[in-house]
Amino acid sequence: MNEKSLFTTFWTKESATTRKVLARIPDGSDYRPDAKSRTAREIAWQIVCEEKMLIEALENGKAEWAPPPEPATMKEVLDAYDKQSAEVIKRWKELPDPKWDGELEFFGRQRPASPMAWGFLFDIVHHRGQISTYLRPMGSTVPQIYGPSGDEHRHGLPGSVKA
Repeated sequence: MNEKSLFTTFWTKESATTRKVLARIPDGSDYRPDAKSRTAREIAWQIVCEEKMLIEALENGKAEWAPPPEPATMKEVLDAYDKQSAEVIKRWKELPDPKWDGELEFFGRQRPASPMAWGFLFDIVHHRGQISTYLRPMGSTVPQIYGPSGDEHRHGLPGSVKA
């Protein structure tokens, strides 16, 4: 398996997990753990926009951060994520190797494309983790991410205790 295939495999799995976390954000919640923090919906919209920006950057050779206005509801954010997610995975699979192995412009500097892709994947996972810490204080539950969560207890699995 080459690096682009490995990345696409990870992207596909992480995207499904991200979708589960986003789906748990209660519509209408404006919870933030601190006045300086963003709401879960704001972070979710950043994830949607980052995913789109990243694949476009590798396809076009230039990363441009110009997100559209944030939707008014979490349902709209999740619908946007669902609409683009399968398409983005398809685009990763179809991305020509020279684009993966090439460079892209990011804030006026040329950068190697594949390390940028990995970096953005990790950034998206980081933001998903932020959202997962918001879920219980918002009155929701935490889905399985890399193993059982205290909210989705599975009998018989080592370490599956209520967190």
